[in-house]
Amino acid sequence: MSKKHIGASFEDFLKKEGVYEAVTTQAVKRVLTWQISEFMKQQGISKIEMARRMNTSRSQLDRFLDPDNDKVLLETVQRAASAIGKRVSISLEDVERAPA
Repeated sequence: MSKKHIGASFEDFLKKEGVYEAVTTQAVKRVLTWQISEFMKQQGISKIEMARRMNTSRSQLDRFLDPDNDKVLLETVQRAASAIGKRVSISLEDVERAPA
């Protein structure tokens, strides 16, 4: 077979299945919490210390860091970023639309 690509893109598939937004949201949340967890490891910040910096409980921090928990408030992400000396940056981008 010399065909380089067969069928539509994975994004097109997710959109067709009606799950693109949910999958994208889950992926973004996983990346954010992974980045925060990695920074905590690199800096030697314990979960207890991180929870203290965020002014929250250890159990709430555990829920936030849980990769399967996609119910996270933007405020929580901002508090976590601030606790490690970072800030959250969000932007809106144009979406390529398929021809009608």
